[in-house]
Amino acid sequence: MLIAISTDSPEDLAAWARDDEFPFLLASDEGAKVGKAYGAMVEGATVPMDNRSLLVVDAQGRIAYVAAPFEEDDPKAYEELGEAVDRIAAPE
Repeated sequence: MLIAISTDSPEDLAAWARDDEFPFLLASDEGAKVGKAYGAMVEGATVPMDNRSLLVVDAQGRIAYVAAPFEEDDPKAYEELGEAVDRIAAPE
């Protein structure tokens, strides 16, 4: 399951998901609690701002991969993400 978490409001996220037809869930972290817990916030920002981190969490709830920040313009970033997902999806 893929869940994207952002400091944007639930209303903004719902509009974004609807307009861009995202095939995954978006969750609001308006108070930035989740972002702070996972080290995904920009240090020294005057308002809560995430650094577009991407985390892959396995079925046991362990962080299996971190890209902080995720470089969405770099094709290698997607290769690494795919490899991380394949590793946690592989039968043990």
